[in-house]
Amino acid sequence: MTTIQGPAIFLAQFMADEAPFNTLEGICRWAASLGYKAVQIPTWESRLIDLDKAAESKAYCDDLKGRVEACGVQISELSTHLQGQLVAVHPAYDQLFDGFAPAHLQGNPKARTEWAIQTLKNAAKASRNLGLDVHASFPGAFLWHTVYPWPQRPKGLVETGFRALAERWMPILNVFEEQGVDICYEIHPGEDLHDGVSFERFLEATGNHARVNILYDPSHFVLQQLDYLQFIDFYHERIKMFHVKDAEFNPTGKSGVYGGFQDWIDRPGRFRSLGDGQVDFKSIFSKLAQYNYRGWAVLEWECCIKSSDQGAREGAPFIQQHIIQVTERAFDDFAGGAVDQQLLNKLIGL
Repeated sequence: MTTIQGPAIFLAQFMADEAPFNTLEGICRWAASLGYKAVQIPTWESRLIDLDKAAESKAYCDDLKGRVEACGVQISELSTHLQGQLVAVHPAYDQLFDGFAPAHLQGNPKARTEWAIQTLKNAAKASRNLGLDVHASFPGAFLWHTVYPWPQRPKGLVETGFRALAERWMPILNVFEEQGVDICYEIHPGEDLHDGVSFERFLEATGNHARVNILYDPSHFVLQQLDYLQFIDFYHERIKMFHVKDAEFNPTGKSGVYGGFQDWIDRPGRFRSLGDGQVDFKSIFSKLAQYNYRGWAVLEWECCIKSSDQGAREGAPFIQQHIIQVTERAFDDFAGGAVDQQLLNKLIGL
């Protein structure tokens, strides 16, 4: 077993135009002051990283690492959630997702897709230049608009969708393989990979590609009413990243899993700051330790009630208290004695 690394913090929800949240050094010092040991960097945020330069220049990456570490933290992982989303976009979502792309690509889905694919390849190279072996992203979606089968899905539609998704990702996955980096897809509603079965469909469509892995976030499973603890039992060999995010699900006679098109504050399923929701983190940390999870425990703050400042301040000690320092010996070792093959044979009657 291995002791989980942490606490770390995903910086995406904390970037802002005012200090200390508007510069790399400022936000890293802020994170360190709260007790975080690492930061997960959103690569679409140019104030934190130049991803193209990071892919090309080891010297740039060495300097970036040095600047971060001088602030008292290290880089846990890079994220391309927004760019990964653009690898596969159904036309119904073109306008909604155009804002994730550079302005000159908006309104041009073909060019936007090509840019996203190249950006993901660059992310693999940048991760390697930074000495990282895991990377966070979204897979995108061709099928999400058909998640509830009415009208009924035509035979072969799902297989066609996952085959097309795999075809988009295979050139990217092969670059990740070349760089020795695992890509960890956040299993998330809105993505074609939104639960265990859909992850398995994609994995099969890629020929069980070794670099296809999972960013585990239990909050999305609470909102789907999926058994997030058994999920770890099923997929622990593919879980290489962990977002520590809380959630609650309180259905009513008026609204359930789909939320009635309500704002987050009024939905039965809501993301909450750590400790304010229903997620059983003690069992999650125990299972991840049991299965030898070697990565970071990374706070992702999303809450429709509590402020981000309070959520961040409370998050570091919450994670630290849940990290299990794994034992190096059995609790009953004191009662053992010397063992040799002759004794073992005698004990079974030989």
